Amino acid sequence: MMRRLAAGLAAAAVGATMVATAASPAFADDPGRLDPDVAGGETSLSLDVNPEPAWRGRPITVAGKLSVRCEEDYISGFVSVIHADRCKKQETWHRLAYKRIVILFQPNGSGRWEHVDTIRTSGKGYFGIKVRARSSGTWRAIFEGSRHLAPSEGTDYLKVLGRHH
Repeated sequence: MMRRLAAGLAAAAVGATMVATAASPAFADDPGRLDPDVAGGETSLSLDVNPEPAWRGRPITVAGKLSVRCEEDYISGFVSVIHADRCKKQETWHRLAYKRIVILFQPNGSGRWEHVDTIRTSGKGYFGIKVRARSSGTWRAIFEGSRHLAPSEGTDYLKVLGRHH
């Protein structure tokens, strides 16, 4: 509890919304264990594939955003984000920046997921790629989580119109 309070006071004194440290204060005593005072952040990943329906061979956009619940403080890597520093009063979720997202596709009738790309969220928590529509199926985006952030995923089905050539 004292570590969170100290990190929050330091951020308030500097007027920063993110506190970057050379060594995360939660791991100063033992880098191999989680700090019991820091709860893992609950994450949410949204995904939307457009346009719907799509024409075969035409570009589609696979986009979404990654967020963390504002009620919880969390530490990710060398960046500490304290609830009071990042979330507005009415804000329930805050977007997560620069996190790795894996994009997968499962065509209709297939039981296997195909890896499409691995990308990062923007500084405002959004991600997106453009690809060509091949066939109808389910798109999936996965955030694998990190030491203090729970994993999450989102899916979206896309119908593709037009015949194979």
